[in-house]
Amino acid sequence: MNTAEAREPAGPVGDTLRLTPSESVTIRRAEPGALEVEALYAPGGKAPPKHMHPAQDERFEVLAGTLRVRLDGAERKLSPGESIEIQRGAVHQMWNPGTEPARVTWVTSPAGRTEQWFRAVDRLHRSGRVGRNGMPGPLAFAALLTEFDDVFRLVAGPEPLVRGALKSLAPLGRARGYLPGNL
Repeated sequence: MNTAEAREPAGPVGDTLRLTPSESVTIRRAEPGALEVEALYAPGGKAPPKHMHPAQDERFEVLAGTLRVRLDGAERKLSPGESIEIQRGAVHQMWNPGTEPARVTWVTSPAGRTEQWFRAVDRLHRSGRVGRNGMPGPLAFAALLTEFDDVFRLVAGPEPLVRGALKSLAPLGRARGYLPGNL
């Protein structure tokens, strides 16, 4: 863990950060014990890559619209008022395949460096350092995923193979300026 990054002051409550072309979060509460955001998922979304959080639990509650969740291989639809708890280490995906936007309260505990992860991804979007599809490219992702692997890990294929590929691409990404503080 990067200790300088861990001590980086949190940004203002109320900041809206873009995570993907169709997802954003607005910071509602940021303290060491928990990060609470309100997430907006645009309609017509596709399932993101399978991932997990090694040291944090998450709780999602749907405020409006619907959200599709795949948790450890089981899929379900969440409607307004429904919630789901995702324990650390659980493989999951979340998206909005519906026709209306979905608004969700999302709490990550402990907060760890989740806010810094969100801000680093948002800086890629704000600086225009994303591909035509609006997503960061492989070098940016490799640099970010290795820097923040205490927060977010992809779960695709055999983990040692994925982690090895990320570690080999990360130096190239860092050399191209894909560092959390540079974005």
